[in-house]
Amino acid sequence: MEPGGSDIERLWTEYRAQRSQAARERLIIHYAPLVKYVAGRVAVGLPSTIDTDDLIGYGIFGLVDAVEKFDPDRGVKFETYAIARIRGAMIDGLRANDWVPRSVRQKARQLEQTIAQLEAQLGRSATEEEICSALGIDAKQYSSLLTELRGAALVSLEELWGNDPDQENPLSLGQMIEDAAAEPPGAALEAAEVERLLGEVIESLPERERLVVTLYYYEGLTLKEIGQLMGVSESRVCQLHTKALMRLRARLMRFRDALVS
Repeated sequence: MEPGGSDIERLWTEYRAQRSQAARERLIIHYAPLVKYVAGRVAVGLPSTIDTDDLIGYGIFGLVDAVEKFDPDRGVKFETYAIARIRGAMIDGLRANDWVPRSVRQKARQLEQTIAQLEAQLGRSATEEEICSALGIDAKQYSSLLTELRGAALVSLEELWGNDPDQENPLSLGQMIEDAAAEPPGAALEAAEVERLLGEVIESLPERERLVVTLYYYEGLTLKEIGQLMGVSESRVCQLHTKALMRLRARLMRFRDALVS
C-alpha cells in the first residue's frame, strides 16, 4: 500500500532523526514516479536514439541524492527540489557518455556565437533571415540545423552555469533552486542575480519563442500540447524550442562573462 500524507511525514521524520535505511528506501519508492516524469520531459529534447530507460537509470541516482540531501527547513517542496536533482543527474549521465558528436557541438557553438555577435551589434533579437545570412545558409538548411542541434542545445544550456567546481548542480533554466548542501559564500546572491537575468532574457525573446519557453518550463505543458494551443505541429514547436534555447545560451554566455570579468 502506498503511504499517504501523514505516513510520508512520518517517514521523513524517521529518516532525518535516525537516518533509517528502511525509511530511506520507502521514500525512494514513493517518489520514484518523479523519475519517469522527468525522463519523459527530458527525452522530448533529445534524438530518438537516446533510450528513455537510460535516462531513468541516471535519474534514480538523482532521486537518491535528493532524498539524502533534502532539507525541509529551507522552505522548498521536496518534489521541486528532487526534479532539479533528477534532471541534473540525467544531463550528467548524458554528458559522461558524450552522446553528442563533436561536429554537432561545434555547429552549436558556431550558432551560439553568431547569435551573440548579431544581437550585440543589433541591440535586439536577430531575425531568422539575419541569422541565416550570417551563417551563409538558406531557411531550409537552417531548419535542418535546428533539428540536428535539438539535443545539443538542451545539454548546452544545462552546462552553462555548471563550470564552478564548488557547485554540485549547474544553475539552469527553470532550476534556480537553492542547494541543500553547503554553498560557497555569495552563491545564493549569484543564483538570485542569474534568476533575474534569466527572466530578462526570456522576456526579450521573440514572442513565439518566449511563449514556448514559458509554457514548457513554467507551465509544464508538453511540446504536443503547446502545438495544439498555438495551432502548429509538434515538430514546429520543437524547432521554436531549440531556437529559444540557442538564443538563451548565446545571451546568457554574455551575462556570465560579464559576471566573472
